[in-house]
Amino acid sequence: MVKKGQRLFVLGPKYDPSQALRLLPEGCTASHDGLKVPHLSCCSMENLYLLMGRELEELEEVPAGNILGIRGLEESVLKSATLSDSPVCPPFTPLNFEATPIVRVAIEPKHPSEMPKLVRGMRLLNQADPCAEVLIQETGEHVLVTAGEVHLQRCLDDLRDRFAKVEISVSKPIIPFRETVIRPPKVDMVNEDLGRQQKVAVIHQVKEEASQARLSDTLHLGPDGLVTLTTPNRQALVSVRAGPLPPEVTGLLESSSELIRTLELMNMSLREGRPMDVNPGTLEDIVKLKDQLKNLFQGRKWRNAVERIWAFGPRRYGPNILLNNIKEYSRPSVWQCLDPAGAEAAVLRDLDNSIISGFQLATLSGPMCEEPLMGVCFSIERWDMLSSANPVAPPEQRDLMEEYSNTHEVSQSTSEEMTSGSNKEEQRFDTASADCYGPVSGQLIAATKEACRHAFQAQPQRLMAAMYTCDIMATAEVLGKTTARICQLFASFKNSTKMPGRRPGS
Repeated sequence: MVKKGQRLFVLGPKYDPSQALRLLPEGCTASHDGLKVPHLSCCSMENLYLLMGRELEELEEVPAGNILGIRGLEESVLKSATLSDSPVCPPFTPLNFEATPIVRVAIEPKHPSEMPKLVRGMRLLNQADPCAEVLIQETGEHVLVTAGEVHLQRCLDDLRDRFAKVEISVSKPIIPFRETVIRPPKVDMVNEDLGRQQKVAVIHQVKEEASQARLSDTLHLGPDGLVTLTTPNRQALVSVRAGPLPPEVTGLLESSSELIRTLELMNMSLREGRPMDVNPGTLEDIVKLKDQLKNLFQGRKWRNAVERIWAFGPRRYGPNILLNNIKEYSRPSVWQCLDPAGAEAAVLRDLDNSIISGFQLATLSGPMCEEPLMGVCFSIERWDMLSSANPVAPPEQRDLMEEYSNTHEVSQSTSEEMTSGSNKEEQRFDTASADCYGPVSGQLIAATKEACRHAFQAQPQRLMAAMYTCDIMATAEVLGKTTARICQLFASFKNSTKMPGRRPGS
């Protein structure tokens, strides 16, 4: 029985009762404050209601076996949760929806001063509709994700009339794209052999774009697609090659994003020397993920590729991989958290994080239409830190230095004091010209990003669009019209079967 004013535990969908047994004191009740157990909180039953159609009947207590409404859970429950008077109760499984929300629109108030009301209304909508998603993009846009056009209109009406109660402006649906590369095709659209013509054309196109971007003096593109780029101050050099990942690997990385994010957090805590408590089941899942990747990376090209993974991207857990193919650099593996003792033997080079940051930026926005990359493998073949004793100034700086030396030329009879003063001034000018590009770490980030983008463009590029999968049942009378209409919407059929127990042709 539930009573008004009663205190209960709120168990999230990811709550683990075994952690409560270890962290909570014996005899702990919901009246205790300061509970430090993940996905566990407490709430008070402010009001209880009996659902009577469109009306609500307030009650003092509700016996078991009834459906009721509870007030006071807006700060404790996001989508779904389990209420219990015992912390050892296993939580119910979260809500599962067959229709994944894919329709995205950006929302903003017509009057900017009403933005706080819109933010609060979208938060309430996120709690009220379990199938809707609300998020904020990197650009600062507030995005609403729904399952379809009808669902979108319902959510917009609720925002205007119930939750935000403000006039809003809605953008056109945002279509998510992904950029990728494929293996070089062997024949064209009329089944004629391409040979090396397409590869030469692609490389020529990349060289033209590089010359337009004024990077030809620091960029070199090999015939095999290897891109070598030098930082503007000529102190660092990086060589990158791009290629497609096997489709099975891409699907596995996409479905294991949360596990890869946990792996990155474990590696970060290991490098910082901070212990991180991880569920043994999570470690087993990481080991299983590593074994699955080993089984999927088949062929001589991918030999020992799992151990050479440098990073995942974008955002360090995406479906793209950075490989370490530098013979002189044996860095710690991303799986070092599984064997912390063996990871101490390998040492990170200086500016190692700059290479990773450049890779993250390159995979976050591709060169085709600035959309995230998917299913692309970037291999670092060379990374050299050149001598910084005599940095080479760019042509415009050299011309300026020559003009400076000509206008401030001194004669042989100039006194020693004046000569020493001009030498100091020229030395100060040389130092300024050497540092005009900023720190080497920032230059290496930009160089890695540009090298990855040019290596991507040296391969056959493709643009991927999201597809919505659904099952359609139709009788024989309307099957032809249904098929024709679906083809008009640029859809494709995966298979067609006869449903048992249905009329013939359905």
